[in-house]
Amino acid sequence: MARKKAQGLGDTIDQITTATGIKALVKFVAGEDCGCDQRKEALNKLFPYSKPNCLSEQDYNFLKEFFEVTRGSVVPTVQYRLNQIYTSTFNKNAEFTNCGSCLLDRISELKKVFEEYVRQNDNNPDIYADYEDVTNQKLI
Repeated sequence: MARKKAQGLGDTIDQITTATGIKALVKFVAGEDCGCDQRKEALNKLFPYSKPNCLSEQDYNFLKEFFEVTRGSVVPTVQYRLNQIYTSTFNKNAEFTNCGSCLLDRISELKKVFEEYVRQNDNNPDIYADYEDVTNQKLI
């Protein structure tokens, strides 16, 4: 059987403990619900192997406006746009959700990417302000 590519540190540890027999021993001693799967998911989330894709100018500007306002809720049209940005940035399919914590997790991941853009461009916070297209017109 082909081995699944590791998505993060949790998958790597899982593969090592499975190959060495440690995982089977722990499950034998602690039972099937030893917490391994939860730890694996947590480590994958904390230490993922994939790097996010770059934000487009439109995505950056949308996120800039989105994060400038403190919100108590997100309307469906805004969630739809956030899901589009999330999908293109992380190569993960993000569908509409009624789960508040799921949406907050996505927004948090997007905020990390957005803040990294701002951090890397402290001297020019509006990183797209000076970009011009080939016709020398300001990009929107």
